[in-house]
Amino acid sequence: MHLRNRHGSTVDPVPFVVVVGLSFMVLLSFGPLYGQALGLSLEIAIAASAALFAVATVAAFYRQVWTFRPEAVGAVPSAVRAERLFHLIPILAALIVALAVPLVVG
Repeated sequence: MHLRNRHGSTVDPVPFVVVVGLSFMVLLSFGPLYGQALGLSLEIAIAASAALFAVATVAAFYRQVWTFRPEAVGAVPSAVRAERLFHLIPILAALIVALAVPLVVG
């Protein structure tokens, strides 16, 4: 897969594919459950989850491909990137627990 940004430069597709895959997994796994917990029918909940997935895909493409600047790759030191990653770990763990609440309560 060869992705290009708005300036025609080649962009690594891996971050985009990972974000889209994770959003597909989360939105279409938990979305219908939350939709039904809120009183929606299964068909509407799946359609809403698919629509949110489409929005997430467009946003990820815009952020990680279309506006990506290859010349800025080395601008952020690796120590800062690692620190950000370690700050995200508890946030993601809390998000997974929060997503599982309707499965436990309902």
